[in-house]
Amino acid sequence: MSTIDAVATRLSTRRLILAYVELMKPRIVMLVLVTGVPALLLAKRGMPDRMLAITTLLGIALAAASAACFNHYYDRDIDGLMRRTAARPLPSGLIAPSHAIVLGAVLGIAAVTVLAICANLLAAGLALASIFYYAVVYTVWLKRRTPENIVIGGAAGASAPLIAWAAVTGSVGLPAILLASIVFLWTPPHFWALALYRSEDYARANIPMLPVTHGAAETRRRIVLYSWILVPATLAFAAFGLVGPLYLVPATLLGIQFLRLVHRLARSGEIPDAVKVFRYSIAYLFLVYLALTLDAVVRFVIQAPVAR
Repeated sequence: MSTIDAVATRLSTRRLILAYVELMKPRIVMLVLVTGVPALLLAKRGMPDRMLAITTLLGIALAAASAACFNHYYDRDIDGLMRRTAARPLPSGLIAPSHAIVLGAVLGIAAVTVLAICANLLAAGLALASIFYYAVVYTVWLKRRTPENIVIGGAAGASAPLIAWAAVTGSVGLPAILLASIVFLWTPPHFWALALYRSEDYARANIPMLPVTHGAAETRRRIVLYSWILVPATLAFAAFGLVGPLYLVPATLLGIQFLRLVHRLARSGEIPDAVKVFRYSIAYLFLVYLALTLDAVVRFVIQAPVAR
């Protein structure tokens, strides 16, 4: 084999590996994991068992990756019609659709097995339910049928805190539901902002996203509405005595900036402002859960032993 052939083979192999990784939507998996970490700490009110924490996060990651594979498989037809997704592994022909199904099944079985053995059956059941909800309820049923697809489907991405809480406590408490509700309420303004500047894509693929069915003005109005529900929800943890100033101060400032951006979008109606809301929403969710994690570490891990 010539040097050129060897380089081409390595590049081809690397491209194929990256394509399989893309099937699992690693960036979304990482964001999902970020939402699960503070749930582990808050459920324990301290540092959970290390092995339990690691295996729980592994199970959550495997479940999210499994759901992503099934989503790639079912959406391969509409992905090929949209510029944003046309280069994905399945519509581009880089990977056979059956491979996505097999990978999704293997990852799903691994997720449920890890959680059932290392945590408990409730955590495993919640992981299985999350895979089913995202792959079937949202992807197959909701996405192509109703402009409320993102509203109802938001529950699909909100399972990590519930799984983590269940893994530690064996139950799902009200704080866990509140943790999950943040992701649920965040999902509509996040995706509607994306849909505002990708509306032609969704129209071409015949996906009934809100800007396509109800127009840009109504979409902007609902973004503002959901944002005003979301921001107070992020501050409601104070009622449970689970957070302190290390969380409340940054969460408040982050929320004010989020509201400022969505109101600017509502006034201007400009695509660049929709892009800013979409991009900031990702940073917003990450930083809110990071602040929750840091606050929990200080309150329940660092300060608690000192107090005793």
